[in-house]
Amino acid sequence: MLYVVIWVIVLFVSTALFRSVSGSLSVAKPNLVSIVYYYSLLLSSFIGSLFIVLGVDDYYMTKKLFRPEEYRVIGFAVVCFVMIGLPLAMLFVSRLCGFEAKREFHQYLNSTIQNVTTNKNEFFYWFLALSGVSVLAILYTIWKTPQVPIFALLTGPGDTSLAELRIDASMHFKGNVLFRNIFALSLTPLLSLMAYSFAVLTNEARWKLLFLILFAGAVFVNVYDLAKSPIFFYLIMFLLVRIYIGKTKLSSAKLLLYGVAGSIALVGMYIVIQGVRDVESFLSYNKGPIGRMIFAQIAPTFLHLNLFGEALPFLHGRSLPSILTGLFDVDNVRSARMVMAHVFPERIEDGTGGVLNTLFVAEAYANFGYFGIIIGTLYVGVMVQLLYICFLRLPKNPIFVSLFIYFSVNIPRTIVGGFTDFLFNPIWILLVVLFGGLVLFLRVKADVWLWLEKSGLLKKFHVR
Repeated sequence: MLYVVIWVIVLFVSTALFRSVSGSLSVAKPNLVSIVYYYSLLLSSFIGSLFIVLGVDDYYMTKKLFRPEEYRVIGFAVVCFVMIGLPLAMLFVSRLCGFEAKREFHQYLNSTIQNVTTNKNEFFYWFLALSGVSVLAILYTIWKTPQVPIFALLTGPGDTSLAELRIDASMHFKGNVLFRNIFALSLTPLLSLMAYSFAVLTNEARWKLLFLILFAGAVFVNVYDLAKSPIFFYLIMFLLVRIYIGKTKLSSAKLLLYGVAGSIALVGMYIVIQGVRDVESFLSYNKGPIGRMIFAQIAPTFLHLNLFGEALPFLHGRSLPSILTGLFDVDNVRSARMVMAHVFPERIEDGTGGVLNTLFVAEAYANFGYFGIIIGTLYVGVMVQLLYICFLRLPKNPIFVSLFIYFSVNIPRTIVGGFTDFLFNPIWILLVVLFGGLVLFLRVKADVWLWLEKSGLLKKFHVR
């Protein structure tokens, strides 16, 4: 009963803090911070932690804990700390920046979308070139993937299971992983969102055609390896873009409709891809889709806390980005992979095991102990809120709106994926530099051109 009371108090305080720093926790008006709260913390972490500390989870991962009574409590305490510490760090940033969350968010949401530049043709050709690179990257991904899982599903996987093919597509890709991840997996969906925004803004046939091509590519890269979640997150991004540019207004009826459609699609994917036929698996709270949502992302946090410092040595920075560990000639490792290898070695041997991704503090703990949990929570809170404030204050054009949506979905996913991606993420950096630089270049060029016209230098040059 004590843990239930603590859980309710933490829930109340955390909700109040997140409402203050987000400007809105309405599910009809989603934003970066509210998605972090609902998806990363409440659904994926906090609910499951209560079942685990009460010992009623009956989940296959927590059965691997040794001294379970002790570490169930420790894990619950860590999750409660994150629920409070993360929004407190965000509140500090808001006060420091003079950020009025409610006013600024609703002002941004209700404002109209603007064009990036007055020279529409020039920008379209720049965008077309990027789209060409994206399409080539998709073809490269197909070429360098030993056996594309989606094709195997359609033609028959043969002697290899679909689960093994999924791991092979990720772990045994024969090309440049960074090129695939940036230009195929990340750039294609983002470009499709931008193309859609420009199609709505300009109502031009060329933008509509380009969007259809990019949309098809985005759907393919999100389903080609038969992972279930990426396509759902992409469709959520597409819905968010429509909301932010004023094409869709969510209501209770629409939310119910989307929820039912998503549930049916998810059940269908479990049946087709994983061969699940047992009705009990779909209805049980600790199996199938429900167990995946409330336990699969948080249970590995308890395993991290249990294993590192006990059965496994602390990493002391070895799972930091390879660009940093390479400076000290240290091999890069991921704690999520080490936990998988230690707890489920048979899955590593048969090729069906990848990593046990979980709440970001788990990886911070694996490296630096409880100090890592404290500093990591404060750091992530500061970073997320700074990003949120920056996007709300940037001009509302298709480029920045799409980047905002991209981070609004991918940051919550990273929060339950690991810590080191918040320290150095080459994909995030490249996308920001690429599109931010493009907008800045076009803006500076337009300003210079306007100055030359006003000064008469263009006319003099023309006379000459």
